[in-house]
Amino acid sequence: MLGIAGTPGVGKSYFTEWLSTQFPGGATIVPFDGFHLSNELLAAKGLAQVKGHIDTFDLPGFRSLLQRLRSQDEDVVYAPKYVRDIEESVGSAVEIPRDAQVLIVEGNYLLADHPDLARSRECLDEVWYLETDDETRVKRLIQRHIQFGKSAQAARDWVMNSDEANAAFIRSTRHRADYVVAYSESLLDTGNEESTTSA
Repeated sequence: MLGIAGTPGVGKSYFTEWLSTQFPGGATIVPFDGFHLSNELLAAKGLAQVKGHIDTFDLPGFRSLLQRLRSQDEDVVYAPKYVRDIEESVGSAVEIPRDAQVLIVEGNYLLADHPDLARSRECLDEVWYLETDDETRVKRLIQRHIQFGKSAQAARDWVMNSDEANAAFIRSTRHRADYVVAYSESLLDTGNEESTTSA
């Protein structure tokens, strides 16, 4: 069980999809984003404007999922995933059979010092921290928000406030990673192992 952590917009999903093809027989991706609280619940809690903050996820649920996967005592486990087109999580959307050889767990907060996430970390064999230059990352984030319906100004406001506040917190967990990967799309083309270093 390998964790891939990093700030919003760093390229975790793209890197994880590529990495999953590098293992014989492939790998199953387990997304932390599937544990977003629903928009309705966030609105009721007054948290809609900080969606993506660590407090807007079902952390005990995520921890429970990883513990179930690590125990390997069920024929199949179903995990939720986040669907950007509707900006909601969909339950039981990822099928994970007991005989899955490699699981890649992708998420922003895998290295956070939170009781549930610390227990989740115990289930993972390694966690890699992905990083790239901030200019590229911020541009990518703004474009993503525009793609999924925000105006250019609203996208920039969200990124520079909510997303970047979360990024600062996530960056503070970098030292807990087993490896730090200096990521760019060219890394996937070249397979440049020198871009991966111990934390």
